[in-house]
Order: sequence, then structure tokens, then C-alpha cells
Amino acid sequence: MTTSSFPTIQKPDIKEMKVAPNLDYDKVRGNFDWNEMYGELDWLPGGGLNMAYEAIDRHANGRNRDKLAMIWEGKNGEKEQYTFGQMKQLSDRFANVLKSIGIEKGDRVFVFMDRVPELYITIFGILKAGAIAGPLFSAFGPEPVKDRLQDSGAKVLVTQPDLRRKITEIIPELFELQHIIVVNKDNRDPEPILSSDLSYEEEMAKAPPNFDIVETSQYDYSIMHYTSGTTGKPKGAVHRHQAVVQQYATGKWALDLHEDDIYWCTADPGWVTGTSYGMLAPWTNGVTQLIYEGGFRASKWYELIQDYKVTVWYTAPTAIRMLMKAGENIPRRYDMSSLRFLASVGEPLNPEAVVWGQEVFGMPFHDNWWQTETGAILCANYACMDVRPGSMGKPIPGVELGIVDDDFNPVPVGEDGNLAVRPGWPSMYHTYWNNTEMYNSKFKKGWYMTGDNARVDKDGYFWFVGRADDVINTAGHLVGPFEVESALIEHPAVAEAGVIGKPDPIAMEIVKAFVSLKDGYEATDELRRDITRFSREKLSSAVAPREIEFIDSLPKTRSGKIMRRLLKARELGLPEGDTSTLEED
Repeated sequence: MTTSSFPTIQKPDIKEMKVAPNLDYDKVRGNFDWNEMYGELDWLPGGGLNMAYEAIDRHANGRNRDKLAMIWEGKNGEKEQYTFGQMKQLSDRFANVLKSIGIEKGDRVFVFMDRVPELYITIFGILKAGAIAGPLFSAFGPEPVKDRLQDSGAKVLVTQPDLRRKITEIIPELFELQHIIVVNKDNRDPEPILSSDLSYEEEMAKAPPNFDIVETSQYDYSIMHYTSGTTGKPKGAVHRHQAVVQQYATGKWALDLHEDDIYWCTADPGWVTGTSYGMLAPWTNGVTQLIYEGGFRASKWYELIQDYKVTVWYTAPTAIRMLMKAGENIPRRYDMSSLRFLASVGEPLNPEAVVWGQEVFGMPFHDNWWQTETGAILCANYACMDVRPGSMGKPIPGVELGIVDDDFNPVPVGEDGNLAVRPGWPSMYHTYWNNTEMYNSKFKKGWYMTGDNARVDKDGYFWFVGRADDVINTAGHLVGPFEVESALIEHPAVAEAGVIGKPDPIAMEIVKAFVSLKDGYEATDELRRDITRFSREKLSSAVAPREIEFIDSLPKTRSGKIMRRLLKARELGLPEGDTSTLEED
């Protein structure tokens, strides 16, 4: 069975494809051993493994030294290019900067920047120094930044002048933060940096251009991304250098990257897709990639594909739906003939979008599935395989997915259940920072429990059904309701807040808040606007509620827990289910 009324999209014969796929799925999956992928990496001279070495240095030290690694276009039209050799030298310099200020192996260094070249150079420098890199989404407000820096105990923050000013008030609360390094690219910002801050440009000019990479093993920590849950603050999912093995492999398999590709991943490095597939997968495969600093605009995106002759394009379902909304006439104005493979991730890709890709570009968007915690793609639609619109595809070689019931027993083919993964894949996260108990709770009876519901059909294609918890997926950003509720109740007028995800045709879900007011406050449009402004300043426009509804009181259990499922059921006109634990008015 399938769960889509759209017919399967048949792939042409390999001889008719522009490029023969890297992967023969049935052949490789049946005889796969991860040691093969370990053997395709170079490893450090001392036998260790380091992400930056595999992504940059091994190419810079060989025949690809002068090959373009990064083609960058700024939001104002600026253009820069960097070879693998230049990337090595610049990341070596930044590793020396960190060494000069006392950063040691295992220290946390966070990056709060727009998509400028210095962001990528900085992260590779952090990894070379043996420190743990913590990328932050540049649209974050001060509260998310504070939560993450406090929890991680970050010693260094690398940022830009405008973002530095946005978080100035929280800096005194970050007791472990020792240095702030400010990147003022091309002196864009005329305001001088504070005397307590370091100038990125000045420190880089002083730093030697060569660095002996700190000996890291495959088990040493490398990158930390924060992920939201139903309760509590976001948790830092920590990955090891070992993850690069799977990022390299899935770049070949799931994105079908070849050495002569021009690749464009539209994800921001503040999210895991932007590091795993906006940095590590393409560059470990020696691929040239385009990085665009600006935001979404349909005509501009098509122009970028045309001008840079992009061959492999990895983007988000929300962006695809926005392109669909813009219409089919716009792409016809541009030359899209360079494209040969389209992929999507971040949220389920609806079947209409897969078919739209086939109609407009002559090829479907290939959906795939993974999470912050998994570190890399675990399930995908491949270049070598027919696409069933709406399906997340089949597991990658070396990974076992299962659909289990609440007692962790397999459910019959075609039935909904909990999506689970057998632990041990190379990019599996190793802990939640300072929260081992939460980490351990994710592993049950020999499975990692993803928190997603899915089903599998008789042919082995997996189909996403939904989240098993209250986490909201808005435009690919996972938003924990607790974090939003915590910010809302800091507003002087708000007594209580409950947050849900409301279905949306473009963003999949939007954040909607139900708010009860303190005595003396009146529910007016002016107050609603003020609460909206307040939440956006504290969180970010991507996380803050898009809708706010005033209600007299929130439904709660007798123990005082807000019943978000009741709020959602009432909003959508669905059955309320069991209300036996609901407190009496």
C-alpha cells in the first residue's frame, strides 16, 4: 500500500540520466559495512578523526587545493570566492586565534552570525582547535541566545556588530563567557566595537596561517545544536567527530553529490541541516557549494541557480511551497537546465510539491528524513530509486528503522506506530549537554525513539504521520511550546499562556498562543500587538506566536498542567478525548 493518491514517479534508465547515480541501493544495502566509509576518509596523521580536516585540509593538501570550495553572494550583491587552500589557511588562522586566548580541547565556542564566509571559517577553526562548535540562528532574540550560552558554559562568542548590540543586556548574566569576538566584515558597521571585545579582523591579521590540528579522536565532541522539546528549555544535542563519516556517505548517497557539482543548500548553519549538509557533506565530498546570505525571494533564487549553474539543490518544504505559490511563470524566465537533483528536508514534503518539481523542473523533489539528534540523513528517496510522492523513502545503508507500538513491539505493515531507530549509526548524538537523564530516556528496549509517528508499506517505503508530542514544526523550525510560554508570561499583562501548532498551508504549522490576562488588563487589539512585539523581541519572529487569542482560563489537569491537546482540539474542532483529569472550574 501507499498513503498517497499520486502515482509513483518512475526514474529513467541510468543511461538516460545526466549523471549515473552514486548508489545502487539494493546492492549496497544488502552487503554494507560502515568500515568501507571509514576507509574512504583520510584521518589525521596521528590516527585521529577531525571534521575540519576531512572537509577542508585533506582537499587543500592534495590536488584540489586550488579548487573552489565556496562561492558566496551577499545580501547586497557582494561576491567572494574561496578555494580549499584558502579555506584551510583562514581556518588555521582562527584556530590560532582561539589558542592565543586560551581555548582548549572541549571548550565551547558559539557562533551567532549571518551566512557570511567568516561563519564557516570560524566553525572549522573551532573544530581544528578541538573545541565544541555551537552555531546559533542569527534571527534569535536575546532569550534563546542566553539560554544556550548559559547551559553550554560557552567561553567564547563570535558575532557581528548588529547582533552584538541585540544581546548586550544579557551579557552580564553569562558568567562563564570570557571573550566576545566581533566580525565587522568590510567595516559594514561604522560603530566601534566595545573595548572589552576582540576584533576578528585584527586577531586574524596577527594569527599565523598554519596550525597543527589538535588530535581529536572519532569519539571527541565536535558540534552542539540545541533542540526543542515539549517541556523545559531547549537541550544541547552533542555530536562527535565520528558523525562526519555518515555526513560524507549520505552526501554521496542521498544527495548524489559528484565532484564536479555546484551544490546549494539553503539552510542556515544555526540549524543542523546548515552544518551537516551546508558544510560537512559537500566539502568532505570535495564539492563546490554556493552560499547565499540573503533571504527568500523566488526570482532571486531562480537567478542564483541560473547564474551559478547549480546542479544539486537542497531546500525546505516551506520554501518549495512558497515557490509554488509564486507560480510557474517565474522559473520559465530563467535557465534551469543545470539542475539534475532536487532534495528537501526539515518537515514532511507534501505529495503536490514532489509532483510540482517534476512538472516545472523535469524532476521530483526527493524528500528525506532525519533529526538534530540523528546528525545526518537516515531515510531518503534516492537518485537511483522511483519516488512515491509523500514518502520519506527508504533507510540508508547501515541503518535499521522500525515501526513499533507503545510496548516497543513491531506493528504490522501499513499500520501507524512509533518511528524508531536501532542505535549505533555513526552520526548518532552522544548526549544532551548536562541532561544525561533526558538522553537516556530516548532509548527503550534496543531502540532510539524518535518522537515521530510513521508507517511502512509492503515495499519498504516509510511514510511520516506526525509528531507524537507537542513540538511545533513551523517552516522547518522545531519550536518547544514551553519556551514560548515562558517568554509570554514575562509580559506584565499575561497570567498564563498555552501554545500549540496550528496547521498552515505554507509553513506546515504556525505558533498560536492562548493567553489569559491578569486582573486589571483588558483584552484589546492594542494589547495583542504589544504582546506580539514583546515576544518577538525576546525570542525571534521565527519562534514567536503568529496568532494570539485571549481566553478567560486555560484547560489544566488537576495537577495544574496545561492541556495543550485540548486547546488544539478546540481550535481545530476535533474530539476532545479523555477529559477525566481536567480540573473543575
